[in-house]
This record gives sequence, C-alpha cells and structure tokens, in this order.
Amino acid sequence: MPTRKRPPGTLVLLVRHGQTPTTGRVLPGRAPGLHLSAAGARQAENAAARLSGLPLAALYTSPLERAQETAAPTAAATGLVPVVEPDLFECDFGEWTGESLATLARRKEWRALMTSPSTFRFPGGESLAELEARMVSLLDRLRGAHPDGVVACFTHADPIRAALTYAVGAPLDAFHRVNVGTGSVSVVRFPHDAPPLVLGVNSLHGPLDDLVPSTGSAV
Repeated sequence: MPTRKRPPGTLVLLVRHGQTPTTGRVLPGRAPGLHLSAAGARQAENAAARLSGLPLAALYTSPLERAQETAAPTAAATGLVPVVEPDLFECDFGEWTGESLATLARRKEWRALMTSPSTFRFPGGESLAELEARMVSLLDRLRGAHPDGVVACFTHADPIRAALTYAVGAPLDAFHRVNVGTGSVSVVRFPHDAPPLVLGVNSLHGPLDDLVPSTGSAV
C-alpha cells in the first residue's frame, strides 16, 4: 500500500487580511479599532475555503482586529485556535499612522521610502530593515516549531513583502516590487537544509491543496 509522503520542510502560508473601509486610502498602521468591511469578510471566507484542503497544523495571527477577523473563518472550519503572534504585527508607521496615502505621497520622505526602503525608517517608528529582521526571526521559529508542518499566518501587506523579499534572496530595496492584495495568499516552503522556495505570491483564487503531495506521490 502506498504511503503518504510528508511535506519536505515547513510550508508557510502568508495571508493578508481582508479589505477594510480605509484600504487604499489611509495608512492605519497599528491603531486599534479597524475592522473588515463586508468585502473583507467575504475575502476571509474565501481564504478559509481555499485553505480547507490543507492539513493545517497551526494558525497564527497579528494582534490587530482585521487580521484576527480574517483568521476567524479558517479557525471555525479547522477547529484550530489562532495564536496571537506579535511578530506578525503591522509595521510601526510612527508619526505616519492614520495619515492619508495621498497626503503622504506629497512628502519628500515618500520618495526615500519608495526608492531606498533598506535605509528607510518611518518617522518615530520602525525601519523596514527591522521589520524584515523580525519576520525572518519568526519564520525561523516556525520552522523549528513545525518541522514538515503546514501553518497559516494572517498578517499585513508589509510584513508579507518583507518575508517574500527575504525568501527569494532579493535585497530589501526590491521590497515595493512585490504586490500583496487584500485576502491574498502567498506561500513559502522551507526545506530542510536548503534555501526557502517561494511557491506563490498574491494568490487570490482556487484551492491550495496541491501544495501538499497527494498519497503515494513523489516529493
């Protein structure tokens, strides 16, 4: 009888939270009290349906409401209790928190953010290098906690960009070349003793169960 091959290494699914009433207009950052819109709630349900065919070992979520609400349908479907993980927090935008994107785009600092993210620090907040460092640290911890397991992390666009930039071996100045839409799923496999392998970026449609080898298949 053929035996099921275990996934080679840890499979990490990075799910951006669903749409909110301010998506694309405001930089909400870590300010509490922002919830999913009706469209965002539908995106959360869609993400849960897409993840349903995977043998999820754990769910992790940012402390912010919009990420936890996105994780809720997957938690209900799987019976897993999401773990609130501080390293999945949105980037600390400091003094820019709550500002409109149109206003920020007119500031001279905005060009530095777009052209040299590796050296940029949000005024009074976090640098993108620090954001990348905490995401790399988190990914290393997940590999240790879930060898050969599948985990889903519900977080925000910038933490996902930082993780993907690292995973493909690109410099941090490539940060803004990665598109991460609301409700999207990006996928990274961390093989044993090998570099990360990016399997998907900004995926919005279709089941994801083919990420795990079927019974009897080679890996």
